[in-house]
Amino acid sequence: MTINNLKDIINIVMSNAGLQAIGNISESTSLRTDLGFDSLKLAELTVRIEDQFGVDIFSEGIVDRVEEILNTVNSGK
Repeated sequence: MTINNLKDIINIVMSNAGLQAIGNISESTSLRTDLGFDSLKLAELTVRIEDQFGVDIFSEGIVDRVEEILNTVNSGK
């Protein structure tokens, strides 16, 4: 997974919530603080990533930053 793949998935979640798409994210972007994700948006994001990449991003605990998601997906955990 690349940061652009993740941004695309985040933008789908944002759109489904009636929110404006984001332009850029970085590895340090916080889903909760920077993007305002609540538990419902996090759940949708998790399901979308698991469907597309076969990885549960919360299998090792709570993740919040883009970097944590990329590391988890790319390690295949």
